[in-house]
Amino acid sequence: MKLRISLLLALSVMLAACSSSPDDEARDSRVLNDADALYQRAQTNIAAGNFSTAQEILQQHATRYPFGPYAHQVQMDRIYVYYKLANIDKALAEIDRFMQLNPNHPNLDYVMYMRGLVNHRADSNTMQDLVGIDRSDRDPSKAEEAFNDFSRLLRQFPDSKYAADAKQRMIAIKSRLASYEIAVARYYMKREAWLAAANRGKYVLENYPDVPETENALAIMMQSYDKLGLNCAMMHAQH
Repeated sequence: MKLRISLLLALSVMLAACSSSPDDEARDSRVLNDADALYQRAQTNIAAGNFSTAQEILQQHATRYPFGPYAHQVQMDRIYVYYKLANIDKALAEIDRFMQLNPNHPNLDYVMYMRGLVNHRADSNTMQDLVGIDRSDRDPSKAEEAFNDFSRLLRQFPDSKYAADAKQRMIAIKSRLASYEIAVARYYMKREAWLAAANRGKYVLENYPDVPETENALAIMMQSYDKLGLNCAMMHAQH
């Protein structure tokens, strides 16, 4: 029995030694001291969807080669990886740092586009979407930031390859913002704050005239004005 235990212990030591052989350690050391090889390792992990590992490698690269030829690309890759990891704060911090230090970079449109994507993602709630819970009344500040990000991208880079997608996302965001106004208007209606409800409906018509939510906005205005004793002619005059 003692011999068997001794053999098992010896085997464990051998396996441990093999798992971190001198060849492996030398290979890792070479990669860490080769900017190109380290960057390629990060790309391999990004392509495989191993974003946590990719972020660790990109951090190593940024630390070892802060002024190397990959410096800007590593920053942009970190932005993308933070986005995929839903690490909103770090992604925005990296984006704002990049934009501040590189205002004339040829890929600035990509970084601005990513800022919109990050804020758009921050506004969404995957779990609520999965179970079909309507949360139109949640804080829209991140949606507004995303809209402004995409709008800025289109103003500065109207011919960017990201412009078409930014436009589509802005349409969706407008519906989201209009839905929020409708939710607030209904809150006021429940409390019989008819003027406040009517004003919210009017805001939707004036600011988001091309979204489906305008039908609900009109209905809210009509009911609110009726409760206030105002006729439809006055509603149309104000609109």
